[in-house]
Amino acid sequence: MADIPSPGDRQTATKVVVATTVALSFISFWRAAAIVLSDLASSAFYAGGIAEQAIGKSAPWFILGVMLFSFAVRSVYMESCSMFVRGGVYVVVRDSMGPFIARLSVSSLIFDYILTGPISVVTAGQYSGRLLNELSELTHAQFRVSPNQFSVYFSIAVTVYFWWTNLKGIHESSGKALRIMQVTTVMVIGFLIWCPLTLLTKGGHLPPAPVPHNLQFSPDGLGWFKGTFWPTIPAVAIIIAFGHSLLSMSGFETLAQVYREIAYPKLKNLRLTGNLVCTYAVVCTGVITVFAGMIIPDKLRLSYVDNLLGGLAMHLAGPYVLRLVFHIFVVIVGFLILSGAVNTSIIGANGVMNRVAEDGVLLDWFRKPHRRFGTTYRIINLIALLQIGTILASKGNVYTLGEAYAFGVVWSFFLKSMGVLVLRYHRHDQEYKMPLNLHFAGREWPIGLMLTTVVLGLVAIANLFSKKIATVWGISFTIVFFILFTISERVNARRAKKSGLEEFNLDMRAEVGASTVHARPGCVLVAVRDYNHMTHLDTVLQKTNLRRHDIVVMTVRSVSSGAGEYELGENQLFADYERELFSRVVTMAEKQGKTVDLLVVPGVDPFDAMVQTAARLQASKLVTGVSARMDSEELARKIGQAWEKLPEPRHSFSLEVISPGRPSAFINLGPHPPRLWPEDVDRLHGLWLRLAEGYFGSKLHHRDVLGVALRRLQKDLEGERQAEVIEDLGKELRKN
Repeated sequence: MADIPSPGDRQTATKVVVATTVALSFISFWRAAAIVLSDLASSAFYAGGIAEQAIGKSAPWFILGVMLFSFAVRSVYMESCSMFVRGGVYVVVRDSMGPFIARLSVSSLIFDYILTGPISVVTAGQYSGRLLNELSELTHAQFRVSPNQFSVYFSIAVTVYFWWTNLKGIHESSGKALRIMQVTTVMVIGFLIWCPLTLLTKGGHLPPAPVPHNLQFSPDGLGWFKGTFWPTIPAVAIIIAFGHSLLSMSGFETLAQVYREIAYPKLKNLRLTGNLVCTYAVVCTGVITVFAGMIIPDKLRLSYVDNLLGGLAMHLAGPYVLRLVFHIFVVIVGFLILSGAVNTSIIGANGVMNRVAEDGVLLDWFRKPHRRFGTTYRIINLIALLQIGTILASKGNVYTLGEAYAFGVVWSFFLKSMGVLVLRYHRHDQEYKMPLNLHFAGREWPIGLMLTTVVLGLVAIANLFSKKIATVWGISFTIVFFILFTISERVNARRAKKSGLEEFNLDMRAEVGASTVHARPGCVLVAVRDYNHMTHLDTVLQKTNLRRHDIVVMTVRSVSSGAGEYELGENQLFADYERELFSRVVTMAEKQGKTVDLLVVPGVDPFDAMVQTAARLQASKLVTGVSARMDSEELARKIGQAWEKLPEPRHSFSLEVISPGRPSAFINLGPHPPRLWPEDVDRLHGLWLRLAEGYFGSKLHHRDVLGVALRRLQKDLEGERQAEVIEDLGKELRKN
């Protein structure tokens, strides 16, 4: 990479190497499935009750049918992910169907994400509130809560909590999602064993068959179809009923988000993830909803529409206390998975809106990072306010939220499927194609993809007329965001480039490596992100001798998990913020009269991106500033964990954390000689003298004594004296 030109030579723009491949910490298909199911499986707690209120007692069969149909939607997302597409959601749909449809598509997708949080957390509040009332009644206490009011307060508290964690940039790990799904699986297995036993001992009845004459639409379930001839047409009635059940498939867009992080072989593992997710959803949501329809008496089931799994738990066979304990466990699982969906919705909406801003369809004002945490706080604030406003407007009514939520779900699915269908004719680089492709007259006819798109389109149109609340809320929301996107796009198109900033020559490279930059092995890698806090860079510039070490300044271009199936474009990797950041870096370097190499690396996890870059450049030292999110020790621990995930052989280097007004903290990453306390050096030397003079003579070395001591410690730690060793180490840490 070229040196920074002198202040008097501005004809040559400073070169910035931009890595186009995101630095990722890859996850197994099990963890990927857990992330998707943390969102998708949450619908088991509310979808059945909402559908039964709208279409009657046949609802469980339609929920099961939607879960089976999810295999087709899975194939749509797999084909979309298999295409290399550079640009955000807006760019993809714009290139296939034009800017007007693109703005509609993004608006409906954001609406989907915004409603995911409220419907999930309000449902969790309903389960918790009704359980409190049952426990109060059991203990003969006078305490009672209104489930609707309780769910509103509960939901706002949970939303504020996840707003704060996202503002600080603390995201949930795939490991936590896996643990939640493990607990959820225990609940599912409990239902799968206990429900058949209940049917054998107490009997039951199948829900009415999913045929037109068994459908009992409520007035709200027909919407504007009420009083017309349309519901009397069997095919139309089935489509309307299917539309009321489609929200049970909500959360499928998370499959696209995790695609980029799935380990190699990606397509094979994506297929395994999709199959696992769909199979689990069929059992968790479909089969258990059918069990609820068979076991809970018809005259009582409508009283459990907001608490369906809780009602199912209390109508199982067995002692009351045992059923109550299982009911409490169901509520705990619901709290974990439904509250987690709030976090997923904020992350997803933030990711989509960031991509829209990167595509030039949203003002850059929204992307301004928080001065302390570095997150896009204005977008996060907007999402949280919209979700809290939705919770207040719903007054804790799950059915109202479900009807509105269905709008975003079906339209985002339909426009997604339509975009993939159009791209089938425009592009031919799909690694995976949805099945049922016929070849006739020299052309390929994607029958499977066409049928899926038609079904989703018919359901989307039916929902427009059968769901008044969804249509009013959804169209109003879409119009507001459509206008915002239109105005923003025109403003961005006319806006002049910011004055006072450097012009950079971007060198796009697929990966970071020794040949990517002109820095020699042993360079000093400095990570920067906040241009208001670059004291550590100034320190490195002052004390580094360029004859011995080159300086590489890198920034991690944060890639949210939202809309993760798409690659970033050049203007997205190096936007106005990166330009201003590196303009200040250039100014600081010129002030010190030193040259630096500039590097942008996209990454989901900044710690993984920094460590992978240091390893690939064979850096001798990685330098960071202090983080507002965590103290220096925790920052070093996170970077150390990222280093441990590197493939063997791992490149060793040192980490320096520079804090203003405090001594730097140095940590060696990888195997290295420990820095012993002076008294420990004296102790080692004394032991060596004693053993050498009394037993072994000059053949004994200090390393031999230390090696035996370490092996003895390892033996004690793995044996009966483990507790004693842990206690001694604790005393040592407290002493230091």
